[in-house]
This record gives sequence, C-alpha cells and structure tokens, in this order.
Amino acid sequence: MSHIPAYKEVYSKLKEELKEGIYPAGSLLPTESELEKIFHVSRTTIRKAISILSLEGYVKTKQGYGTEVLNIFTVQKLNQITSITETLRQKGYTVKTKSMYIEKITAPESIMSIMEMHTPAPVYKVQRVQTADGVPIALMTNYVKCSYTPGLEHYIDGFTSFYSFLEKKYKIIFSNAVQYLSAVSANFTESQILEKPVGSPLLCSRRICYSGQDPFLYGITKLASDKYEYCVSLQNRP
Repeated sequence: MSHIPAYKEVYSKLKEELKEGIYPAGSLLPTESELEKIFHVSRTTIRKAISILSLEGYVKTKQGYGTEVLNIFTVQKLNQITSITETLRQKGYTVKTKSMYIEKITAPESIMSIMEMHTPAPVYKVQRVQTADGVPIALMTNYVKCSYTPGLEHYIDGFTSFYSFLEKKYKIIFSNAVQYLSAVSANFTESQILEKPVGSPLLCSRRICYSGQDPFLYGITKLASDKYEYCVSLQNRP
C-alpha cells in the first residue's frame, strides 16, 4: 500500500502528462468532476494537486472558465540580441525583479580578460532575481564597464529589462554578442533563490555584449531549466 498522499500522486501524474504534451498549452484540463473519476479521489484532493501545479506555473485556474494549461517552456531564439525579460514578456508573462543589488567593484582578472581590459578599472556588478508570474525563474549577474554607465548605482530597482534600460538611459547600441550555454547543478544558494531542490539542473548562459568592437557587458544567468529553453536556427552544412 502506497504511503504517498493521494494529492501528491495526482500532482505527479498530471505534471508528467503536462511535460509530455498530453495537455497542450492553451487547452483546458479535464473538469474537477472528470479528474475525480479518472483518479478515483475526492474533490479536495484534486484541488490540492491543481493548486501546486498552479504555484509552479504549469496551469492557471480561471473561475467560470476552467484550468488552462500554460506554456511551460519559454523559447529564446539566438539569432537576435534579446534579453530573457523581453522574451518572457513576449510570451505573455508578467516579469518583475524580486531583488536587485548594484555595486562598483574593481574588475577581477577573469572579468578583465573577458572584457578585454588591459589595466585594472572599475565595473558595475548588477545582481538580480527575475520572476515570471510571481515564480522565480532567473538569477542574473551582469558586469558592465563604468565608462558606459556613469551613476548606475543610483538606479537600484529602477528597471526590469536591463538591455532596454541601457539603450534608453545611456543610449548604448548593442552591435553583436557571443553566448555560451551549459548545464549546471543548483548549489544551495541558487536552490533557495530559485526555489528548486539542491542539485536541480539549471541552464547557464554566459553572454558577452559588444558596442562596436568593444566588449562592454558580460552577463551570467542561471535559469530554471523546466521553464526556459533556447532555440538556434541552423542553415546549410560547411
């Protein structure tokens, strides 16, 4: 006899089916009464399972309408310089910055090398936690040359989309970027911030942005891998 609570079994099964695409994004889950018959459980059990799925961003319950299946993957195409915040907004998410910290530091040697700085100089370190519909989805750290963004420390909590802010406030032109993608495991701090178990898989994006020939910004982003994916367009063979 299973010792797993009934609502957890229902939650796990529905989550698996959502990930497999059995219920496509935009469709409705079966009604509560239908789910009662499918799983042979009470209405209370169904509602508890659905509430967890809703908190995790898999579904959204609308009174008088039903339980809508959300798009669990936000796809960012890599043929243009778009930010994660911009991509999420285009998919209809409400994006907010849960917390932000900006400090001026002397660039570490590793950052100097990446940003082609030949002598020690200050950079701004911008750390943010982004949420989509209230769910933490990204932990962001950006290093930007102070010469491009004087007074940036005065704009803590003054923006959500960093790229858009840099374009509007400092008139910076993003000419091109180089991006590296990898998979990493969430450490304790990351797991607490992104509300994932320690060791959970995360997408790690490292991007160098250029204005003309000058690498002025370096960003490292850790993303919840069950909420976000990248798309690369490929053409021809060498």
